[in-house]
Amino acid sequence: MKTFWKRTLSATVYAVLFLGSIYSAQLSGNRTFGLCLFGAFLLFVTVGCTFEFFRIVAKQGAHPTRGVGYVLAVASFVATYIVTFLLFSNDLAVFIGGPMRLVQVALLALLIFPIVVMLQLWSGSEQPFRDAAYTILPALYVGVPLGLMPALHFHANILVMILAMVWINDSAAYMCGSWYGKHKMWPRHSPGKTWEGTVSGVIVTMVFAALVGPLFNDSMSWCIWAVVGALTGVVSTLGDLTESMLKRSVDVKDSGKIMPGHGGFLDRFDSLLMVTPVIFVFYVVFISI
Repeated sequence: MKTFWKRTLSATVYAVLFLGSIYSAQLSGNRTFGLCLFGAFLLFVTVGCTFEFFRIVAKQGAHPTRGVGYVLAVASFVATYIVTFLLFSNDLAVFIGGPMRLVQVALLALLIFPIVVMLQLWSGSEQPFRDAAYTILPALYVGVPLGLMPALHFHANILVMILAMVWINDSAAYMCGSWYGKHKMWPRHSPGKTWEGTVSGVIVTMVFAALVGPLFNDSMSWCIWAVVGALTGVVSTLGDLTESMLKRSVDVKDSGKIMPGHGGFLDRFDSLLMVTPVIFVFYVVFISI
């Protein structure tokens, strides 16, 4: 019972902080303040996830250049946050000085990998390319997905729906898997997951999305929302398995202890880190064209 209340309290604090930052603009009546507060919360999560990632890969014997890794993760988050929000606000050209400036920024980004690899010349690492890859990975795995969240929320107001669908999928899969799950889905990475629970979670998420989604964004029909629900259910499960694969490679149960009873930053955001880019691309390509 003590563990139950500990998990409930930490989950409540997490929900209040996350949802409070999401709705801070509406609650304060100040859009700029809301953007800054939401960005500050996500920046804190970016640093936390990056810290946990580096700690996990260190158990594999890897030695990423942590200082550079933190800078790249934060820079990728900030750049994605600003560019995608301005892109959805139709102010991107004003911010970057036209299309050619965007090309120049993209070309500069191409220099990141060779620079990080060359820094390994002074590290004395036995596997320099592995360490260089681990140095860059948090920028793509953590920074970019978290940076996409504000654009989804402030333009389409579907971020809260994504959070709800991830939670619905996880809860339904767990309950259904506990009740009648028999066939293991991926024992190597997550012994508890079953095909019955996973499929049930996706179906419940699709139904939830079709019924509730139009209330959040009526520009998307119920059938489009059902597709979004299916994508969220499938990718959310794969995102959870991906983080489990990372943890099992070093035989750790939780990525951290920031949330008593729930684990660390990566444990809480593993599904969102995969779901957010997929839903963002789906929305841009199929909805906002």
